[in-house]
Amino acid sequence: MSKRDELIAKYAEDLSSKCNMTADMPLLTKVTIGCGPAIYSDDASTVAGSDPAELETIRKNFLIKKLGLEDGPKLMEAINAVIDTYGRANRNKYRAVVYYMLVKHFGKEAVYK
Repeated sequence: MSKRDELIAKYAEDLSSKCNMTADMPLLTKVTIGCGPAIYSDDASTVAGSDPAELETIRKNFLIKKLGLEDGPKLMEAINAVIDTYGRANRNKYRAVVYYMLVKHFGKEAVYK
C-alpha cells in the first residue's frame, strides 16, 4: 500500500468516526490527489480551524478558484459548518477531509470527474 493510499484510508476513517459520513472513495481519492504534495507535510496536511487567515485561504483558493463558486457569506458559513462537523476541538483536521466535505456540501463533485 502506497503512502497516499494509507493517507486516503486515514481520511476515510476520519470521515466515518469524526464526521459520521461514509466516504465516496473515488471522490475522496480525487480530492486527495488534488491537494498535491501538501498531504505529505505535517503542517500543510491539516487545517487550523481557528485561524481566520487559513479559512480565508480556503475560501479564496479552494472554493472560489478550484470549485468556481461565487464569493459571498455562504462560503465562510459552509467552511465553519464543516469545521463544526469535524469538531472544533479535534486538533488534526485533515485538509483533504475538509475539502471533501466542502465539495459534498456544495454539490461540486463534477469538478473532480
